[in-house]
Amino acid sequence: MSTQNGSIVVLENVVKLYRQGSVEVHALRGLDLHVRKGEFTAISGPSGSGKTTMLNLVGALDRPTSGRVVVDGHDLSRMGRSALSRLRRDRIGFVFQAYNLVPVLTALENAEIVLALQGISASRRRERVLALLAEVGLEGMENRRPDQLSGGQQQRVAIARAIAADPAVVLADEPTANVDSETADRLLDLMERLNADKGVTFIFSTHDPKVMGRARRVVRLVDGRVAGDESRGP
Repeated sequence: MSTQNGSIVVLENVVKLYRQGSVEVHALRGLDLHVRKGEFTAISGPSGSGKTTMLNLVGALDRPTSGRVVVDGHDLSRMGRSALSRLRRDRIGFVFQAYNLVPVLTALENAEIVLALQGISASRRRERVLALLAEVGLEGMENRRPDQLSGGQQQRVAIARAIAADPAVVLADEPTANVDSETADRLLDLMERLNADKGVTFIFSTHDPKVMGRARRVVRLVDGRVAGDESRGP
């Protein structure tokens, strides 16, 4: 399906309500946002502004109370559970704050999980993932488990896993939160290079000034609405 006006992600009048006992919490209040293919966009804002909720909706991990979310031309509200699962597997990459690697698997095995779920042969998976791990600076570490890697190295495995299946968009939730400043710079260098060389679309949820400083677009959320939207040159 084609994207809407060149946008890889579209949110139209998106409302998300949560119930906490008898209290309704408005996480998103009529959010409108378009992200075009190839953007390197940071979603900023104070805690409780709706950043992670927005990423969860775009990642098809949750559904809006009302409004439309369209990813890579697919209207998520019109899709059933199995179709959403396939979309997450094939078209959306995830980079989590806590890495979310499988402890008993090696770096190579963690990075090839999505390809294995797609039914790609072991030889093709290995060829692709070895090249990716080299590209993210982990050549020679393919057989190390997560507990044998530093935080920054684990996040590099997570980035390799996120882009292994050539997704339409990568969603990164506070990807620099658990690493030191120098490692954060290297991770951002890597993601900028993947964005520039491969055209990977990145959407970050972040409090980190480093990420906001590198992003070419910064969207600020306050109380579940867009309070600012600043684009910068390449």
